[in-house]
Amino acid sequence: MTYKQTLDYLFSKLPMYQRVGSAAYKANLDNTIAICQALGNPEKKLKFVHVAGTNGKGSSSHMLAAILQQAGYKTGLYTSPHLIDFRERIKINGKMISQAEVVQFVKTHQTIFEKIQPSFFEWTVGLAFHYFAKKDVDVVVLEVGLGGRLDSTNVINPIACLITNIGFDHMNLLGDSLPKIASEKAGIIKHKTPVTISQSQLDVISVFNNKAKELKAPIEFADKNYKIISHTYKDELLSLEILYKKTNTNHELQLDLTGSYQLKNILGVLNTVEFLKQQGFIIEQEHIQSALRHVIKLTGFNGRWQLLSTNPITVADTGHNEDGIKEVIENLKRYTYKTLHIVLGVVNDKDLSKIFNLLPKEAKYYFCKANIPRALDEKELQIQAQSFGFNGKAFKTVSEAYFNAKTKAKSNDLIFIGGSTFTVADIISHLKSH
Repeated sequence: MTYKQTLDYLFSKLPMYQRVGSAAYKANLDNTIAICQALGNPEKKLKFVHVAGTNGKGSSSHMLAAILQQAGYKTGLYTSPHLIDFRERIKINGKMISQAEVVQFVKTHQTIFEKIQPSFFEWTVGLAFHYFAKKDVDVVVLEVGLGGRLDSTNVINPIACLITNIGFDHMNLLGDSLPKIASEKAGIIKHKTPVTISQSQLDVISVFNNKAKELKAPIEFADKNYKIISHTYKDELLSLEILYKKTNTNHELQLDLTGSYQLKNILGVLNTVEFLKQQGFIIEQEHIQSALRHVIKLTGFNGRWQLLSTNPITVADTGHNEDGIKEVIENLKRYTYKTLHIVLGVVNDKDLSKIFNLLPKEAKYYFCKANIPRALDEKELQIQAQSFGFNGKAFKTVSEAYFNAKTKAKSNDLIFIGGSTFTVADIISHLKSH
């Protein structure tokens, strides 16, 4: 099979959460365990940093990978979903797995795997473990796909864990309250393995403390150890002054990821780095400083408060749940513009009331449908938006909606593109090909 035929096989034969939603979610680890056994348990040969959370786990994973890479470690990075190319999910030192590796892996293991009948995600986790072990990486930063306790990535014994924030998302699978969702995320905590929680959220502190106590796992809340003294935006960088309370020292850092939510993520990342240093990793302050200035370049990270154009200012962001949209609104406050144009596309299993209660009514809306089966029909989105008092036109594709917004926008306006990861993926893909 060619690379394209291999991907078509993976997409068509295996249920894929990214495309079809909860029907692809397997609520146990049996398949992943069977896959690992069939591959000779490559995960047992690797050191992992395991990252979970509702929002921020992707940014945090990329920051950690950049720091480890900059410190001289051969670093594997596994994330999901991908924006444009499937191979974005599996990288070593920022370089995607080759097409040939993907084709060879599928060809070699197709017969065994078809007996197991894994989901797309389970198959991909197997590929990642196999590839990282084969390439003899020093450490893997492993992002949870969904939840934690029953996520396919949770068959490992990590050297450190990071849980970013807890918010309302995937409630049909993870539970309808923050403590229930936190309990699923806390499922990645392992016996005597240090865990960092990025944010102290009153509703869920006890969930994490109880789980850590039960497993004798050292636990630290990053915002108790670190405090942001000041932050400013300059030259497309987020400049920070951070107090590390344990040593009473101030550190100045600059981030090329400029979304306001990075103010929360960075604390969890720094705290996790301290845990890694305790385990013998040699990571100097200059490694951290240099890595955080160049996360995008080092890791190939896309889609987080990404500036697509300056005339007019056009920004895309993958924030897609209540907390994600709150951060979008917060980020927009940094800019001065006359009219806000919002290109919006969502998936069909979202509670839209939470999103529409946050979005600005005075903006001009361009409703659209991303190119995946799980995307909500643009006309249906338009109707639901109208019921919340929002008006706008509907477009069959993201690129068509963007083209219309661009035509209408003046140079002193701002265009925002978002609502789902897939809306952002479509626009980045469109701009790359034009």
